[in-house]
Amino acid sequence: MQDTTTNADPHGWLEEVASEGALEWVRERNAVSEGELAARADYAPLRARLKTILDSKEKIPWVAYHAGFWYNFWRDATHERGLWRRTTLEEYRKAEPAWETVLDLDALARAENENWVWAGSVKLRPRGDRALVSLSRGGGDAHVVREFDLDAKAFVADGFVVPEAKTSIGWIDRDTVFVATDFGPESMTSSGYPRIVKAWRRGTPLQDAVTVYAALPDDLSASAWKDFTPGHEREFVNRQIDFYSSELFLRDGARLTKVPKPDDANAFTIRNEIVIELRSDWEAGGRTWPQGALLAMDFERYLAGETDFEMLFQPTPTTSLDGVTATRSAILLTILDNVKNRVVELRLQDGRWIRRDVDAPAMGALEVDSVDEIESDDYFLTVTDFLTPTSTWLAHAGSDERELLKSMPAFFDAAPYTVSQFAAKSADGTYVPYFVVMRKDIAWNGANPTLLYGYGGFEVSLKPFYSGVTGAAWLAQGGVYVLANIRGGGEFGPRWHQAALKENRQKAFDDFLAVAQDLVRRNLTSPRHLGIMGGSNGGLLVGAALTQRPDLFNAVVCQVPLLDMRRYHQLLAGASWMGEYGDPDDPQQWAAIARYSPYHNVSADKRYPRVLFTTSTRDDRVHPGHARKMAALMQAQGHDVLYWENTEGGHAGAANNEQTATMYALTFAFLLKQLK
Repeated sequence: MQDTTTNADPHGWLEEVASEGALEWVRERNAVSEGELAARADYAPLRARLKTILDSKEKIPWVAYHAGFWYNFWRDATHERGLWRRTTLEEYRKAEPAWETVLDLDALARAENENWVWAGSVKLRPRGDRALVSLSRGGGDAHVVREFDLDAKAFVADGFVVPEAKTSIGWIDRDTVFVATDFGPESMTSSGYPRIVKAWRRGTPLQDAVTVYAALPDDLSASAWKDFTPGHEREFVNRQIDFYSSELFLRDGARLTKVPKPDDANAFTIRNEIVIELRSDWEAGGRTWPQGALLAMDFERYLAGETDFEMLFQPTPTTSLDGVTATRSAILLTILDNVKNRVVELRLQDGRWIRRDVDAPAMGALEVDSVDEIESDDYFLTVTDFLTPTSTWLAHAGSDERELLKSMPAFFDAAPYTVSQFAAKSADGTYVPYFVVMRKDIAWNGANPTLLYGYGGFEVSLKPFYSGVTGAAWLAQGGVYVLANIRGGGEFGPRWHQAALKENRQKAFDDFLAVAQDLVRRNLTSPRHLGIMGGSNGGLLVGAALTQRPDLFNAVVCQVPLLDMRRYHQLLAGASWMGEYGDPDDPQQWAAIARYSPYHNVSADKRYPRVLFTTSTRDDRVHPGHARKMAALMQAQGHDVLYWENTEGGHAGAANNEQTATMYALTFAFLLKQLK
């Protein structure tokens, strides 16, 4: 490990580089990187191909149902910022539905001279004519909220408007909303999220809204919502202590009743049932319920102190709960079994839960989303894998019949490729699975350009997915794609995630390095032809891999990364991640963090693979200063690095298809240059 004071600010200007006033430095670095990569013969056709894929009108128009209409947000070459539009189910079934424009974001941005990026909407339940529309300037997490009339297709004059902030908002009734936002001094947590929830009545100033709950300054956030299910209407307040701990309260007028549960468990209601998802073992009702289990029982009896749960899901060494979705009369569980999905349907009949396996495709990844959990037993079943274009089906609880609604076109020829699943042995003996997408006739000669992708944090599971960008820009160019399911993720439930928390973070890095070594051991590739890529927490992952095993790779793509782990908790939302990484201000915890913090372990005395750092000026989640400081330090140490910072895009790195095409064309041009 390097002396952790060495890279604090060795040149006296790195903090300036990381600051908001560093745009000239950014422009210079961008010009150099774009100049080199865009000059390659493969760049222009690659960018054109990616733009065509991103703008394709044959992509699936994902929809959300509300009050008789199916809403979709759509971007293409004509609508750079996008259209919010709607149609009927009858029309949606057609190859070319007739869409009704609800809001043209391009026209709105021009009229208001604003750089609007769509950030979603919250519609009044169950069948209301209003929505709360969120608009972000440049794609950051902070957004403006404005009330919208769905019948008039216009913003409501003198309606609800919340200034730009990291806001949480939801309907109570047509004239009242829950709002958690920046109310002024001391109203935000140390993580930069709202800590105060208020009930705001139409026609009154925001500052006069009635306080419902105030979390502590060092909590992550506070929020509130209403369950609109007829006969089960309830209001809830959530105190999010950190990423993995929370308290839930039932609101009845001015009274809040704490819902008993383990702090690290998720709890929610489905009609008259309380459903609890456990992150740790829990002793209740005279027995120990296992970590990763899903429990349910009558909500009123639970509040009265009874604990006779039924276990809806019990994990095994290879299975974990991947999702829970409710329809009007059923609950659907999406289960991961060795990183492959299956679906189980549950129905409560005569006080007992009846379960059946849904006859869903036994391949790749499955996603289940209710059409309307209040009014309908219909749900969307989305099916995807690495080589099969994603399709979405209209399915029905109680039946295995389903109707194909939409399917993505094939953006690359999948016939030459195959998918395999292997396992690598990590440093502590744990076997770590990974997927490999490669040509069927591949020569196992160590010379295949190979891209290894990982994340390994925040209980996020990496599953098979179909990507026209990856297929066209990498597979079709002769590349091998590898997806690693390392610890820190959620592929095998909470235990898999918690194995790499805080002082155990190195296990995630060990797993990733073990997969890389296994690829070399199998002679699929070699360090000369092996590259790695990761974003956000995955940027930290590849940054650690870069500094720990520079001999193992020849290219690193480090996207919107965390890299300065001494100061991460002081930047933007960083304090909210101390439950994941630990507290650098605690000497004992910093001792563990310092051993892997990429910024504090890069050295002028080592030879590193070439790195492409990408980030966004408008990223208000992970500060672009992480990437700026690391790139500047490595450059000052004499290392050959490339850097590209988009001025828009937020944490996604790009705000529209044009920017996304540029970002990925630069990325894959870099990888082809280094590895092929």
